[in-house]
Amino acid sequence: MKVAIAQLNCTVGDLIGNIDRIVDFAMRARAQGADIMVTPELALCGYPPEDLLLREDFYRNCEAALNQLSSRISGIALVVGHPRLVAGKRYNAASVIQDGKITATYHKHALPNYTVFDEQRYFAGGDRPCVFEVAGVRCGVNICEDTWGREGPLLASAGASDVLPGASGMRGATAPRAAREAGAEVLLVLNASPYHLRKQHVRYDVMRERVAENGIPLIYVNMTGGQDELVFDGASFALNAKGELTHQLPMFEEALAIVEMRDRDLVVGDRAPPLAPEAEVYAALCLGVRDYVTKNGFPGVLLGLSGGIDSALTLAIAVDALGAERVRPVMMPSQYTANISQVDARAEAELLGVRYTEIAIKPVFDVFLETLAGEFKGLAVDTTEENLQSRIRGTLLMALSNKSGAIVLTTGNKSEMGTGYATLYGDMAGGFAVLKDISKMLVYRLSNYRNSISPVIPQRVITRPPSAELRPDQTDQDNLPPYAVLDGIMEAYVEQNLGLKEIEALGYSRTDIDQVIRLLRISEYKRRQSPVGIRITPRGFGKDWRYPITNRYRHQFE
Repeated sequence: MKVAIAQLNCTVGDLIGNIDRIVDFAMRARAQGADIMVTPELALCGYPPEDLLLREDFYRNCEAALNQLSSRISGIALVVGHPRLVAGKRYNAASVIQDGKITATYHKHALPNYTVFDEQRYFAGGDRPCVFEVAGVRCGVNICEDTWGREGPLLASAGASDVLPGASGMRGATAPRAAREAGAEVLLVLNASPYHLRKQHVRYDVMRERVAENGIPLIYVNMTGGQDELVFDGASFALNAKGELTHQLPMFEEALAIVEMRDRDLVVGDRAPPLAPEAEVYAALCLGVRDYVTKNGFPGVLLGLSGGIDSALTLAIAVDALGAERVRPVMMPSQYTANISQVDARAEAELLGVRYTEIAIKPVFDVFLETLAGEFKGLAVDTTEENLQSRIRGTLLMALSNKSGAIVLTTGNKSEMGTGYATLYGDMAGGFAVLKDISKMLVYRLSNYRNSISPVIPQRVITRPPSAELRPDQTDQDNLPPYAVLDGIMEAYVEQNLGLKEIEALGYSRTDIDQVIRLLRISEYKRRQSPVGIRITPRGFGKDWRYPITNRYRHQFE
């Protein structure tokens, strides 16, 4: 038997487009001699459909789409993921199409309800295995969490917070065992597993455990593409009955691979090499930007270019994702902008070949101050005047966005979003936050990584002390701990949920810990109003960060 892995980039709700994509891959797989093709989880409608899954008309349309897909498939069997409504119950399903007909349907057993997943809001769990025969081989079907469910967290030290107590609540996963006991000789697993750093080796460990428990090979099919804040990295793979890696598909791109099975085990095939961590993250950011802009129909992007490292990295990502012709940076200097910032911004634009504009904001700033002079009389200059400059820049960018239709990319990083070192309706104004889950220290690493490919960020931009340039001689460290300290505390508190004592035990001072946690707490109202941004860590400031704005918890007894 030959199994085709269809690592697809589907779009949520694009039923016709998704059908066409699946049919195209199926015909290519058939031409390569495949007997069966497996698609990712909910490939028919895209993942995650979120509250579309609460609409009955959505299920009617998905059922019609499934029937149309079935009529277009011939000469190859197909396993396709789709939502299903039966007798008032909603299921995360996978159907087997053979000879143009649906011959079997499987309902996902274990429904994840942690981090970015909330499937218990939408679906009921299935309770029956699905085993069918193709080319003389009996194939079992599982869907994602069915193979992950286990008692207690797994490899949390590796940063794998997606692997928390499974919805199934049992030791091991019963769905693979049920498939094997029903006669399965190979397990086909449909996945919609979003990317975060260090995720792939955790997938290997969990799937090898399933293979060891059941003694049959496993084919893991994952989707690729960006969907709002989530990025799916693909990286589909196959393990033989010994748990050895026989096939590895590339990350962050669509791909089709043929897995051959002989004598009830898999034959070794192509294995794409792994990426370095910085290369992974950079590719994830490019894919996230490309799909958000393209799938939502924006003609291009705008961003404020400051001469600093965050906007320089954002510009490089945008150009690599979309092409220089779809990216427009705008430099908006004030009286506090250093000359070298303008020089460096011009150099960045020239290196990347983008159309570049400068709009001085001092005339507008002076009018604002004159307008407010009566209200500000007798009051000292403070952050109010600094924020006015940022809000002028935000207003100008949004005006250009309205005229052109291009979406504004914000350039703030996770360290700034965490501590509130950003201005509402100023540098937070925009439609998509590229670096929202990228700590400042990772910004430096990514900038050096991108320059190792070709020089696009002047070295001085990387080595200069970071500054918002909203007052004379300002640096970020005037108000914040050193970024290496800040990022370490934030990772411990935000991503690992450690308390004060545990963070102190890591070697950080109580003064720095108290400052960072206080800033995190009082900035929650800002983050709720920030644009959606790409998630690349086990916990970003998005779907998996749900802290109350009104909150008096102060670690009172620590």
